[in-house]
Amino acid sequence: MGAEAIAWLSPLGCDDYAEYRDGSFLRVLGLEHLAGELRDFWPARGPQWDALGRTDAGHVLLVEAKAHIGEFCSPPSQASDASLRQICDALAHTARAMGVSAESAAGWHRHFYQYTNRLAHLRWLREQAVDAKLVFVNFIHDDDMPGETTQAAWEAARRVADHVLGIGRRHLLSRHVIHVFPDVRGK
Repeated sequence: MGAEAIAWLSPLGCDDYAEYRDGSFLRVLGLEHLAGELRDFWPARGPQWDALGRTDAGHVLLVEAKAHIGEFCSPPSQASDASLRQICDALAHTARAMGVSAESAAGWHRHFYQYTNRLAHLRWLREQAVDAKLVFVNFIHDDDMPGETTQAAWEAARRVADHVLGIGRRHLLSRHVIHVFPDVRGK
């Protein structure tokens, strides 16, 4: 990635550990000039980011964190009909850009919805000439969470999701998606 330092912009103690979505996440990142384009791309109440940051190399970081694999298997979108049409259009555009078949892309709003909408936002930002990276933080050995949370289990879950969604090993966004596995055992 070429970065040596990250300036975390949310969540911050001085901001009550707020997590941001919609135009607010753009404002936090200094990208408020894209708010109109975001409204055209995605309806209100879009993804709420677990963390946002900027690197000293100029990368925007969008962070999605999960404590257990069950969280990764998110339910379908509950959007209204009009919002769902807009979401499906954005997801279909992202799937096509990633080389996913139309048949597989048709299920992107139903299966692993948090994963797909995060990928869509990454693709959208990159199309806006923002050097964005999507970081999936997958905690391992969290004793407070049920089920196996090893790195191998997380990687297997992601392979299953990619298979279900029709996402190939290499695609348009693969260089911009980062998976990290912090070990929180006994912490």
